[in-house]
Amino acid sequence: MCELLGMSANVPTDICFSFSGLRARGGRTGPHKDGWGMAMYRDGQVWSIHDPRPSADSDMADVMSKTSLKCDIVISHIRQANVGGVCLLNTHPFSRLLWGKTWSYAHNGQLEDSENLTISRYYPLGSTDSERAFCWILEELKTQFGDTEPNLDTLSKALSTLALQLKAKGVFNMMLSDGQKLYCFCTTKLHWITRRAPFQKATLSDEDVSVDFQAVTTDKDVVTVIATQPLTEDEVWQQMGEGELCVFEGGELVFQSASE
Repeated sequence: MCELLGMSANVPTDICFSFSGLRARGGRTGPHKDGWGMAMYRDGQVWSIHDPRPSADSDMADVMSKTSLKCDIVISHIRQANVGGVCLLNTHPFSRLLWGKTWSYAHNGQLEDSENLTISRYYPLGSTDSERAFCWILEELKTQFGDTEPNLDTLSKALSTLALQLKAKGVFNMMLSDGQKLYCFCTTKLHWITRRAPFQKATLSDEDVSVDFQAVTTDKDVVTVIATQPLTEDEVWQQMGEGELCVFEGGELVFQSASE
């Protein structure tokens, strides 16, 4: 299985601390050595990095763990390949245009019969079940809502329904964003934590690295981090339930569906 990392913040925030913990699991403290990627949004604009090398050995990943590129939303992924070879096209996150926005997506899990998901507008560039599921989701949203993006509640419920259909095919842990909201769906493992004043010190579980968030934040900052497994050893993370969809905007939880 792969691992996911997401962030939603109300002010531009860097992902260095959390990504350092995730990066270590990409071939050093974990088996996820088949590539990594990151999509970073600021003011609705996205830039992405993809690398088929293990994140623990990647010079690009090393730069990202030390460079303070401040973003509103981040989706990152370290891969343990099951469907599709190890190559650049198969590294997550994947991106497509819908409703005038660039949507980015990453998936942890494996889906049966993904080749039977019907698509006619969006097509995968690589060979993963993950990317085909992404294309199918966008296709279904386009079919349901046409050229007009629905409101948060309507879209979240539609995404929850689609995610549950994919969950019926296997393991489907997902992160999806349009640069404003971060949609997270859990089948097996996703955890999240919201940091706000008064900020505390935190220590990574996979690296001997600590940070005093009070020294690098203001009292108005709100930052939520979502990960497959908790990244710190001295904070309390919330575990999402099976079949639960959580939506974050500006660091705040703005929608939460019931778990199964």
